[in-house]
Amino acid sequence: MRHQVFTEEQQIFRESYRRFLHAEVKPHREQWRRDGLVPRDMFRLMGEQGYLLTWAPEALGGLGVEDFRYQQIMIEEDALHGEPGFFHTLHSRLVAPYLRHFGSTEQQQRFIPRCVSGECVLAIAMTEPDAGSDLAGMKTRAEDCGDHWLLNGSKVYISNGILADAVIVAAKTNPQQPREMTLFIVERGMDGFERGRNLDKLGLKAQDTAELFFNNVKIPKNNVLGDVGRGMQQLMQGLAEERLITACISLAAGEAAFALTRDFVMERQAFGGPLSALQNTRFKMAAMRTELDVAQAYIDRCVAQHNEGLLSAVSASQAKYYCSEVEGRAVDEGLQLHGGAGYMQEYEICNLYANARISRILAGTSEIMKEIVARDMFGGK
Repeated sequence: MRHQVFTEEQQIFRESYRRFLHAEVKPHREQWRRDGLVPRDMFRLMGEQGYLLTWAPEALGGLGVEDFRYQQIMIEEDALHGEPGFFHTLHSRLVAPYLRHFGSTEQQQRFIPRCVSGECVLAIAMTEPDAGSDLAGMKTRAEDCGDHWLLNGSKVYISNGILADAVIVAAKTNPQQPREMTLFIVERGMDGFERGRNLDKLGLKAQDTAELFFNNVKIPKNNVLGDVGRGMQQLMQGLAEERLITACISLAAGEAAFALTRDFVMERQAFGGPLSALQNTRFKMAAMRTELDVAQAYIDRCVAQHNEGLLSAVSASQAKYYCSEVEGRAVDEGLQLHGGAGYMQEYEICNLYANARISRILAGTSEIMKEIVARDMFGGK
């Protein structure tokens, strides 16, 4: 049983977080979806409750809780009881760790306490109109001008792009080395840093996704994150956790689709009884339950490996690939079993279906995940 994966303290944390979602998130999610934005006050409220950057040391305002299980719990509860478009996990576990691993002491002291409190919202900007998975095609560049760097270029599809107060931006810094790049911390209010429109997406309607523009932005030398020219290596270091997080989110969404569909087919009457009495329904739900349970067992193992520092890039890629595909099948079957009602946005399965399509694209497409696994089997670059 899954309860054996979590300690009693973690189960108490889950119940507390679920109460928080029911009180502070779920009642407002429809409005957030219409607005295309989660109010930034929600980040501050999360910070007040200790839900942001739980790993951050107490000296920097955090709880000092390293165990990834706590983030896994929040991801699962967000899918079932919250708003998947509230991207606090990206803030806490995808972007902030770059400050932890590569930030100077001064940068950590300047940013991490404000990130813990929710005062400073984070984003990361890699993708460009002509450079998605292939970072070597990146056109954004930074020029060393002695006492500062001069940043020029643009980024697109940046999650938390409207709300972000600090954006970690990847840029080329050596014209002779096309794969050499550096990470910079670009802050709200810097001259030449502008945001485009909040992009209208298929799903995740409450999550702000923006275009970012950099026109001769002067970046102080103390806003270089890590070593100059080592940006690619720094980005690669965080990919395993990023893909594990994406896998957890996908699987949690699949679980939410299953729960909604189970309740619907038990209540919906057709041919003289509930839909759940029909063999087709029962077999489809049984197949869905099996896929989700198999995926969950693998994810729980991956989280255990990650906590021990043993999660490999291949295992994380397998988890991300498989869970995103399972999510896709779960939401599709769930919507089908809802019938015409599933096509209506008043039914949550409709939103889950729209949200799920990005899972096979972000953090590396399914095709790239399969290539990583294949290279491990057959070799190659």
